[in-house]
Amino acid sequence: MRLRSGVFASSCLLVQVLGVALFLRGFFPVPVRSLPRREARGGFPAEPAPPGPGMVSNWTEIPPPLFKKVVIVLIDALRDDFVFGSKGEQFMPYTKQVIEKGTSYSFVAEAKPPTVTMPRIKALMTGSIPGFIDVIVNLNSPALLDDNLIWQAKTAGKRIIFYGDDTWVKLFPKHFVEYDGTTSFFVSDFTEVDDNVTRHLDRVLKREDWDLLILHYLGLDHIGHVTGPNSPLVGTKLREMDNILKKIHISLLSKEEASFPNLLVVCGDHGMSETGSHGGSSAGEVHTPLLFISSAFEKRSGPLTHPELVQQTDLASTLAVGLGLPISRNSVGNLILPVVGGKTMREQLRFVHLNGFQLSRLLQENTPAYEKDPGYEHFKIAEKSHANWIKLYLEGNNSEILLNLGKKVLKQYLEALRTLSSSLSKQVAQYDMYSMMVGTVIIMEVLLLLLLSIPKALSSRAEFEVPLSPPLFSLLFYLVCLMLCAVHVIVCTSSESLCYFCSMSWFTAVGVMMLISALMCGILSAMAKIFDNSRLPVKNPVLSSSSWSEIDVLILAGTVGHVSSLGASSFVEEEHQTWYFLINTLSLVLCQELCKNNFLLKEYDPQHSTTVKQNFGEASEYKNIDIPAADNSKLGKTTTSDEFSRGSDKWLSLASPWIILICCRLLRSLNQTGVQWAHRPDFGHWLTSSEHKSELSFLAAVSLLMIFFLVQRRCSLVSKIAMALGLLGVYSYRAAIGNVIFPWQHGSKDISKGITEARFVYIFVLGIVFSGTKDLLKSQVISSDSGMKSTGLREVYSGLVLLAALLFRPHNLPVLVFCLLIQTMMTKYIWRPLKFNAAQITIMHYWFGQAFFYFQGNSNGIATVDVSAGFVGLESYVEIPAIFLTAFATYAGPLLWAFHLLCYLSSEVSRYCEKHWKADKR
Repeated sequence: MRLRSGVFASSCLLVQVLGVALFLRGFFPVPVRSLPRREARGGFPAEPAPPGPGMVSNWTEIPPPLFKKVVIVLIDALRDDFVFGSKGEQFMPYTKQVIEKGTSYSFVAEAKPPTVTMPRIKALMTGSIPGFIDVIVNLNSPALLDDNLIWQAKTAGKRIIFYGDDTWVKLFPKHFVEYDGTTSFFVSDFTEVDDNVTRHLDRVLKREDWDLLILHYLGLDHIGHVTGPNSPLVGTKLREMDNILKKIHISLLSKEEASFPNLLVVCGDHGMSETGSHGGSSAGEVHTPLLFISSAFEKRSGPLTHPELVQQTDLASTLAVGLGLPISRNSVGNLILPVVGGKTMREQLRFVHLNGFQLSRLLQENTPAYEKDPGYEHFKIAEKSHANWIKLYLEGNNSEILLNLGKKVLKQYLEALRTLSSSLSKQVAQYDMYSMMVGTVIIMEVLLLLLLSIPKALSSRAEFEVPLSPPLFSLLFYLVCLMLCAVHVIVCTSSESLCYFCSMSWFTAVGVMMLISALMCGILSAMAKIFDNSRLPVKNPVLSSSSWSEIDVLILAGTVGHVSSLGASSFVEEEHQTWYFLINTLSLVLCQELCKNNFLLKEYDPQHSTTVKQNFGEASEYKNIDIPAADNSKLGKTTTSDEFSRGSDKWLSLASPWIILICCRLLRSLNQTGVQWAHRPDFGHWLTSSEHKSELSFLAAVSLLMIFFLVQRRCSLVSKIAMALGLLGVYSYRAAIGNVIFPWQHGSKDISKGITEARFVYIFVLGIVFSGTKDLLKSQVISSDSGMKSTGLREVYSGLVLLAALLFRPHNLPVLVFCLLIQTMMTKYIWRPLKFNAAQITIMHYWFGQAFFYFQGNSNGIATVDVSAGFVGLESYVEIPAIFLTAFATYAGPLLWAFHLLCYLSSEVSRYCEKHWKADKR
């Protein structure tokens, strides 16, 4: 069966999508789930039945609420050191006083990654651990259907009021009797987003028609995204939050009853990294303060100790007990015992028994062998001890023995709760290895088939002989199918955990096994055919020589090594180190190639004809052209390395790899990235500190001048003027928002959002891109002019560089300068003199593009995504432009190198066609 190259590639892509989907289904495990929430309000467990005839506990209902009103103040991106550290002492004096001397309990709540808002709200209200798949739906949160605290409160008749982040309104529609949502994605807004919450406080605190008040403040998170955690704006915002907490606390104290107190809960959904972002697993991102403030607690005395570490999921269980509600059935959290420590021993045992019963039931519904789980065994032991305690209690025993036994039972319950919670939490991170392995096998088979087909794919009209008949009608095919089906039966019948691939129908599973077998047999057939062809006599041994250069060996070894390194999580976290090593090694190998080209090559032999080879796609008609050297001596001189070696170009060429190495070393010092060393200070942190604004301004101005010098060389006059004005607008925008200053600016300037300045730059970006697009359309529609096409691509590239300059933070502008400088030097002094083919140049572009992704300060964690870039020039949150700008700013390095590849290949085709046109004309 013969297939065109496009059909063959499309078929491979579809099979590859199937393998990737199966792999991702195993990689993103389904979190532990209980019954749907409509079935969640079933009967509540009674106290453990005491042993002996005729003895029955009289407590079968859920305990009554402990607090009359509960106010939850969630301050987005509130790090623990903002409250418990030096910033708390300086900017939150009232809160600090309540923690040290008031009636409160303080904890450090640990949030599990991903530390973004929507999954954290789900964790706080359901007690479950959301997966990384929730990051995808964070931008457009659907209604939460799982059992949760808000739904339980509404079902119980509680009146809930909410003000703040509209993610809550999307997650819990029709749950609030009153609400006012504000968008969380417009990170340039520091004040109005919080003022829209605070303006309701005076009116609501005077009313009595509510039971639960939730306030979600976003200003601190926005300040972190734009200016970082060390900005002076952070202190101002913390002081504002302290005044709000003081107002709420005083109001609750003035209206509470002695027997029925109120509760104020202060928490954060996630923390903030040293760059102001979040989403990863650094200490600053996962550790948040958790404060319980109520007159029901004992006043603190004695020296202040470091707050105890609890899990963020513990809040759902604790608030459910405090409000007299059932604990959410999907919760994996533990009751925070000090909050109920003032109650009687029987009440405390009742609370922890309810929590343990809920966790053990969740374990039963998600683990087939739950009876062997240590947590379940501990819970059953504690339940028996609890039953004995109840027997003594009902008999009227009030001695110290009863109290000591109660403390022992309480300790047993707490140990069981910790073990049960740990077992359930591990299931969230338990991968479906079988589904992942099947998906990996499919992916690797398709990749191997594509690699074997690469020699035939170089031509755009290539056709492939797909060996269907031999595999599908061979004994090997059926033997492999039978073996895979046997493995499938063994795995699915012996597995104790749930497996997605095992849950498929047998018809689907057998079809996947047949696909794997067919791909394997097809690969073997293709390899056998290649081996047979290699044994045939070669007609032209000179032209068919396949000796590999050092560049080819490095490219192959680097690619294989990088792919292999992704099998280890530590290499994924520190992937930037791999790319830094590869481009440094590549620069050294290029230096060796340049030395050989300039000093070691033999003189040109005019008695042989010159074979000019080009591998630039569309110019297939010029692939192999024999040019007699005697008749084209002038053309021959221009293409030999001897001509290039004359003059200063020779020494610039030899120095280019070393200049590139110096540039890469400087860029590594600009931004620390990864996981292990991301917290270490770098040159970028030094520049962005408020004490060095003058140095940052000078560096930004010089960088913008260098960008203009490097980009404008091949632009039209109109584009040069637009580029100059656009770069001036970039500096004006950064000055408007307070990042840099003008030389004549001495005093403090009012900080604005820079809307006008940014839109001024957007006009020139669109103008330059439109000019380039017009040339591209002319070259494709009106006349097939490769020169015009090359010019159009360079114009579009210039517009993208201007857009990147606008979106990059000022300290990152040198990254753009070095990107352009390295591209210019490699084009003029390395790629053209050494005459690399298209495949080699493409891989080099890919390597440098990946390295520049990390030079920007990015990593494989979402915490390094600069969300503020998505709102440059926007007055309000607009989804599509915000997503586009954020994605472009994040991947600007790889995108600019990919577009430069198009420009280079197009210019080389244009140069080659122009040379042959002149040769034919002569």
